[in-house]
Amino acid sequence: MHSKGKFFAASVGAAVLLAACGSKSAATTTTTAKASTTTTTAAPTYALTGLPQVPGGPNPNRPPLMVKIDNAPQAWPQSGIDHADVVYEEQVEGGLTRYMVVFQSQDAAKVGPIRSIRGTDAALAAQTGGLIAYSGGIPTFIADVQATGVVDVGANLAGSAYYRDYSRPAPHNLYSSTAALYKAAGGRGSTPHALFAYDKPGTSEPAGVSKSATSFTIEISGAVTDTWTYNPANSDWTKSINGTQVTTTSGSPITATNVIIEYVNYVNTGFVDPAGNPVPEAQLVGSGNAEVAFGGRIAAAKWAKSSPSAVPVYTYSDGRPVRVLPGRTWVIFAPIGASLTVQP
Repeated sequence: MHSKGKFFAASVGAAVLLAACGSKSAATTTTTAKASTTTTTAAPTYALTGLPQVPGGPNPNRPPLMVKIDNAPQAWPQSGIDHADVVYEEQVEGGLTRYMVVFQSQDAAKVGPIRSIRGTDAALAAQTGGLIAYSGGIPTFIADVQATGVVDVGANLAGSAYYRDYSRPAPHNLYSSTAALYKAAGGRGSTPHALFAYDKPGTSEPAGVSKSATSFTIEISGAVTDTWTYNPANSDWTKSINGTQVTTTSGSPITATNVIIEYVNYVNTGFVDPAGNPVPEAQLVGSGNAEVAFGGRIAAAKWAKSSPSAVPVYTYSDGRPVRVLPGRTWVIFAPIGASLTVQP
């Protein structure tokens, strides 16, 4: 239109020619402009895994959901762990371990068996935020967890979200689902934040501080020894307990992209379980030694946590920050002095 107006006084033949040329030029310009301004919007990233949102996946801003899951042999196989973003493994009474499983980027139709909380869990709740699901517990431990500000969707307050699977023995038969627990929260809960620093896929630990590992074994207690075996095809570690590979009820092996061992001090809380066993509590605030494993390698590291609500900071032995791979991260709270054996 501008070209045609500019040359209106010219001959009709010239005007037609110029108008045609002007139209062609405008079309070319528009096409070029479109091409130059075309951008690709990256998918949102999940804070707890460092992985991008898949089409139709859960909202990356929904609250993290912590669920306390049984790990006594009577509880095997468990449900839902293969959909978790983060798993914490802590020692409880009798030398057994129990999991705090954190969901956010995936859902699980069946989660459990769900068990009671321990003193260790208040610091985990404080640093993670969101929602927490559990079967009950010593009133002191419940009060400490609630004081962190997390949304309590435990069985005492959200009983309709739970059910018993009577094909399994009590108390190892209480279950729920991520959908039911999120529904019980009624939209409450804080948005997620990163618990680890992430690196690009395919990265290995910094040279000079790590060594090759086909597997490693950590003796958490006299009753529980974890072995993690590297699977190069999937770039992850497969978990065994006391020499037995563990799976979920779906048949999926329990795996993790990253495994972090924090050596922590356990103290006696002064409480005992029904069998008379002392109830221990891991001291998660402070600092200590650690091991970090991913990509078929393992490296000595340090951990530091300045307050219950602070996210732990991990550094290699040479002071460089630890950046794990995007994916599921498993953190083991092993007692100071626990035996670690690495197979190259």
